[in-house]
Amino acid sequence: MRSRQLKERWEDDNEMFLKLNVKKRLIPTLFGGIIGDVIGVPVEFKERDTFFIDDMVGYGTYNQPLGTWSDDTSLTLCLIKNILENGTTKDLMDKFDAYYESGYCTPFGQMFDIGRTTMDSIVRYKGGSAPAHCGGRSEMDNGNGAIMRIAPLVFLMHNEFDFLKKVKVIKEYTEITHAHPRAVVGSVIYIELLLRLYHNRTLRDALKDIYELFHENFDANHEYIQELSHFTRIFSDDFLATERSEILSDGYLVHSIEAAIWSFGNSDSFRDAVILAVNLGADTDTIAAITGSLAGMYYKMKDIPEDWLNNVVLKEELETTINEFYLYCSDKAVKDTYGDWKK
Repeated sequence: MRSRQLKERWEDDNEMFLKLNVKKRLIPTLFGGIIGDVIGVPVEFKERDTFFIDDMVGYGTYNQPLGTWSDDTSLTLCLIKNILENGTTKDLMDKFDAYYESGYCTPFGQMFDIGRTTMDSIVRYKGGSAPAHCGGRSEMDNGNGAIMRIAPLVFLMHNEFDFLKKVKVIKEYTEITHAHPRAVVGSVIYIELLLRLYHNRTLRDALKDIYELFHENFDANHEYIQELSHFTRIFSDDFLATERSEILSDGYLVHSIEAAIWSFGNSDSFRDAVILAVNLGADTDTIAAITGSLAGMYYKMKDIPEDWLNNVVLKEELETTINEFYLYCSDKAVKDTYGDWKK
C-alpha cells in the first residue's frame, strides 16, 4: 500500500511539473505574439528609418488606440477558440469568415486589417470550396498570413516526435489559406523552431535540427526539399551576422521568417527583440508578432514588460481565453504522457 502511495505521489508531482512547464511556455509565447502585433500596428507599412519606435504607442497607420491588435492576433484567437471547441478546419473557416464579415475576435468589433491571400481563401470558402481547397496555390500566395496565426499548434504537439505526423497537421492548418508548398515549409520551420525553443535548444542548434529533419524525411526530389532552398540563408552559420540592410521585412513568407529570426537572434531580451523587429519597417505587426512569439517562448513571462502587457486592449478577456487554452493543452499533455493511470 505504501509503495502505491509513493508511486501516486511521484506521478502527481510529475503531472504538476508537466502542467507548470506548459504554462511557463504557452502564456508568454501567445502574449509575446500579441504584444509584438500591438507594437507593430501603428507603424505598419512605414518605410524603414522614417520612424523609430522604442515603446508601445497608439494611432498611426490605422488610427487605432494604444494597445490595439490586428488580424495576427484575431486569427490566432480564432484558432485557439476552434481548438477549445474541438472544431474542424471547416469550423475554423467559419470563424475566419466571421472575422472578415462581422469583426469576430477583434478588439472593437470591427476588422481593420486582413491579408490578400487570406481574404481570397475566405471568398473561395463562401463560394463553396472545401477548406483544403481554399488556400492560394500560386507562387504569389506565399505571404506570411499562415505563420502569423499558427503558434498555438506548438502546444498540441510539443511531445510529438514523429516529424511526418507534425508536418501533416501543420499542412492541414496552413493550406486553408496558403496552400503553396513553400508556405507549408515555412509553417513547418516556424513551428519546429518554437518546439525546439520549448525543449531548450539554442537557436543555432534548433535551425540545424530542422534542416536535418527535412533531409532525413524527404528525398532530394520532394517538393518540400525544393522549397526549402528558398530558406537557405537562415540555416547558414553566419546568418545572424547579416547586415540589417540585407534583411527585408515585407509580407513575403521567406523574408518574414528571416526578419523574425534575425531580430530574435540579435537581441538579449524580449523587449529588444520586438523593438528591433518593429523598426525594420514595412510589415511591422506580423514580423513583430512572429518575433514576439519566439522571444516569449525563449525568455518567458518574467521578461515581458508589465506596462506593455497591461496596455493591451481587452487584456482580461485575452487572459481568460489563453488560460482556458493552457488548461486544455496541459490536460492533453498529461494524458499523452501518462494516459489514464489514475483510473
